[in-house]
Amino acid sequence: MRAELGRLLPVLGPPPAATAEDPLAQTRLFESLLALLHGLGTRAPVLFVIEDIHWADRSTRALLAFLSRALLDERVLVLATYRADELHRRHPLRPLLAELRADARNVRRIEVAPFTAGELGCALEDILGGPPAPGLAERLFARSEGNPLFTEELLAAQPDGRGPAPRTLRDALIPRIERLGPGAQTILRVLAVARRLDHEGLRAVSELPEEELRAGLREAIAAQLVLADAEGRHGFRHALLREVAYDDLLPGERGALHRTLAAVLEARVEAAGSDAQLAAAIAHHQLAAGDQEAALAASVRAAGAADRVGAHGEAGALLERALELWDRVPAPERLAGFDHVALLTAASHQHGFGPDLGRREALLRRALSELDTELEPARAAVVLEALSRTQWWANRGEEALASVATGLDLVPPSDPPVGERGSLLAWLARARMLQGRYSDTIRAAREARAIAEALGDDELRGRALNPLGVAEMASGAVPEGVAVLREALTIARERGALLEIGSVGTNLADRLHLAGRSEEALAVARSVIADFAPTGVSHTWVSLLVAEIAFETGDWEECRRILGSLRGGASWSPAVRLNAALRRAELVLAQGEHGAAAQILEEHRGIVEESTEPQFLAPYGVLLAQLRRRTGELDAALAAAEETLDRLEFCTEDVMRLARISVVGVAVEADRAQRARDLGDPEAERAAVQGAEIMWARAAAAASGGGPVEAAWLLAAEAHRERARTPGGNPARYRKVAEAWRRLGRGPLVASHLWRAAESHAGRGEAEEASGAAAEALGIARGLGALWLVGELESLVARARLAAPGPKGAPAQVRAAPEEPFGLTARERQVLALVAGGATNREVGERLFMAEKTASVHVSRILRKLGVSSRTQAAAVAHRMGLEQAGM
Repeated sequence: MRAELGRLLPVLGPPPAATAEDPLAQTRLFESLLALLHGLGTRAPVLFVIEDIHWADRSTRALLAFLSRALLDERVLVLATYRADELHRRHPLRPLLAELRADARNVRRIEVAPFTAGELGCALEDILGGPPAPGLAERLFARSEGNPLFTEELLAAQPDGRGPAPRTLRDALIPRIERLGPGAQTILRVLAVARRLDHEGLRAVSELPEEELRAGLREAIAAQLVLADAEGRHGFRHALLREVAYDDLLPGERGALHRTLAAVLEARVEAAGSDAQLAAAIAHHQLAAGDQEAALAASVRAAGAADRVGAHGEAGALLERALELWDRVPAPERLAGFDHVALLTAASHQHGFGPDLGRREALLRRALSELDTELEPARAAVVLEALSRTQWWANRGEEALASVATGLDLVPPSDPPVGERGSLLAWLARARMLQGRYSDTIRAAREARAIAEALGDDELRGRALNPLGVAEMASGAVPEGVAVLREALTIARERGALLEIGSVGTNLADRLHLAGRSEEALAVARSVIADFAPTGVSHTWVSLLVAEIAFETGDWEECRRILGSLRGGASWSPAVRLNAALRRAELVLAQGEHGAAAQILEEHRGIVEESTEPQFLAPYGVLLAQLRRRTGELDAALAAAEETLDRLEFCTEDVMRLARISVVGVAVEADRAQRARDLGDPEAERAAVQGAEIMWARAAAAASGGGPVEAAWLLAAEAHRERARTPGGNPARYRKVAEAWRRLGRGPLVASHLWRAAESHAGRGEAEEASGAAAEALGIARGLGALWLVGELESLVARARLAAPGPKGAPAQVRAAPEEPFGLTARERQVLALVAGGATNREVGERLFMAEKTASVHVSRILRKLGVSSRTQAAAVAHRMGLEQAGM
């Protein structure tokens, strides 16, 4: 055996003499190798690797076939690798692969797919030792198509992934083209320029005879260089191979091919009519051929075609190309069909569908600078409206209002009315509506509606009715506002205006929910979602509204599903990002994930600080105050509520959201009053009670004359005010609040107020009533997954030794009182007494003659047994239950 193996490994000794006539020489060699593998396998499992078998000779292929038949129970794994794109139709490896695949028992084929875009991003992070620069992963994925080798070579050649393919790849790929016949090489040169082309196009551009064209295509396909897509168009199998072939063309060849392709495609457009892809391809080929005049005209035509099919990114890029060509050609207005200002505004319009608001604003400002406002005031007003919208989307509300005011000055009231003024007024009404300035909204919207009716402009009328309906509902005229919004929705649907459908439908659903008609609101929102594909801002916004309603009505599973399904965050405007963040923050906070909630709120603090919209300011303030309450930071919680109220009262008439944050303020003051009583601080207690009265007055002012939701918030404010005045508050008031929320279908709020009722009952010694309220609240909270509330309720049940259901609604059981309350040892009671008096761990140790670390361990155990999370909460429990008195 050793001698036979010498044929493969000369180090083992000279191989035996063999002649060409020896038919068994190869068999003996293979058997010797098999014996070697068997022997090695008796000691440990063996992995036998043969790489790149697409280059294997006949003998190596024979060895693989032999091993596949001869290996039985040996502890040997043979791993052979090959590249599928190297296997042309008559490749000698194909029969062997077919033979191996037939043995399904011993042979397994594993196809290693290219990286996905996400996987390539992870690989880049490993290679670079950190996140790749913006756009790098996308750029490399487009060029390498997920091939790891190509990715690494491109990255090694140039860190930004740009530039020509490195020589290492060119030298490896070009020979695959050069070994083909002339006809196949001609086809590859055409495809290198065209990217993808059908058979007729190939024949027209290559000018090959039909038989030669067919033969060349067969050869290129058999060589695994070309494939056909589902539409019958031919193209390179790999983008980088096309790139290498394109770079190998002579400059004259490239220009001639681009010109020919442009002519062929132009003939198709003339025959078949407008086609966005064809138009864009024509513009590309004309520019690449150096015909700048034709490229300018074609780019504008292609942008129009792209806009008509909703391809706004492509339309924007084409118009940007036209802007670059504008000063390079004579008479650009004649070629484009309009002037430079129109081109700038058209390009800015396309950028409005993407995240690049900065570019949109720059284009609009340049257009404005080129206009003479005295000669063309109406045209300037149109540009100012677009600028105002852009500034609003960028979260710069005051600048947006200043721009629209400038526009209105340019087009004052007139007879006959001017449509540009009506459009500005409709936008102003919408902006004021978003700020909660409903009186201003109604005035602007009514004037815009009057202009629309005078001009017979249904589009403008629908835009005016949208904010008008919201303002009327928010001002108390709910039936009238609903009718106005439904009319606006009908107009939008008749016009097929998807963006307006999304806006009106979302506003109607939101106001119905705020009016306590949540089921009706969900029906409207879901009908609007059905109008959209599952992408885009409108779909995202109305989906977030459904998530919000689902959260507040207790369908947290639906809320989680929606939030988990949303895509496209990188392209969202600041408003959409903030809306999504608030929905996620309220869910994780309710689930007890305080760290996650704090992180979300901190990450979006900057956007909130710049915002002027109550729909963001109020929920952010509520969440921040609630988070700080739960962590025992009552002063910080009060500051969050007061700051939010100050901002809202300064800029809005949105009484619903004013009432909501005011109620949080009353609750925080009640907590502060309770803490002051627990710590024996009457001065602090008086201040908190007074603060609760002030907050209650703010809530009452906001909720006065409101609907059922405002009335429920006012009841909550009154219950918290009572708790600030009286230890534990009045359980009847909290039960009344819970019933109000029950009628509105707001399960989470029912549970939270029943918890307060149970706590109040327990403080009065009303164990049976407390147990009933706690049991119902626990059932709701556990069903929701409201882990923080579950923890608070279970802690209350333990402290007051109440009857409560088991984890899954088991029959109620009364918790037996331990010999010592909460199971505290005598030593722990002594420590608790000192903690309740404000002692630090060091002071506890000094008083009780123990190490500071030992005192810390005792305190940690006490917090766990009491079911609280801070020393302040432990002290409050001790004072309320009298646990500190027997400790010393």
